[in-house]
Amino acid sequence: MKKYVWPSIKLTMVFIILCAVLYPLLIAGIAKFAPGSGKGETVSVNGKVVGYANIGQKFTEDKYFWGRPSAVDYNAAGSAGSNKGAANPEYLKQVQGRIDSFLVHNPAAKKEEIPAELVTASGSGLDPDLSPAGATIQIKRIALIRKLDESKLISLVNQQTEKPLLGLFGPAKVNVLKLNIELDKLK
Repeated sequence: MKKYVWPSIKLTMVFIILCAVLYPLLIAGIAKFAPGSGKGETVSVNGKVVGYANIGQKFTEDKYFWGRPSAVDYNAAGSAGSNKGAANPEYLKQVQGRIDSFLVHNPAAKKEEIPAELVTASGSGLDPDLSPAGATIQIKRIALIRKLDESKLISLVNQQTEKPLLGLFGPAKVNVLKLNIELDKLK
């Protein structure tokens, strides 16, 4: 038995050092080269930080593009989904309420045209992005309120659309915070 105990203790110590010390230091070192130096990519307007590019923000005014709903009211400290199943009556009522609200604010839209991301929260509750379709369906509302030509807004959404990595990996997406910042710059 002694023959196995000492090697087990040594192996445990090696893995503690490797997994609990060296690996976190390596990842922290790599993060220093990422945008925001590992502290998150802040978005600034006129030198003032207005949010983080990778954390969803709450936009409820009709003059802005709305992001995905959040199960945690966009609180990054409590990141979570709703954990309710797709057949849960309470969840279905909540989604129907979001659909009804969206249609009230976007009367030109039809129920079947609404992308699911606009009425369902993401798994983290902090998704900062929409699909181009999620942004495009809101253009009529924003154009009417801001008295802008729809073609300007379509162009803006296209400019702000991030293509899939290498044209293959992931969906096309639009960061809602960055899109709304650029929207405010339009005259």
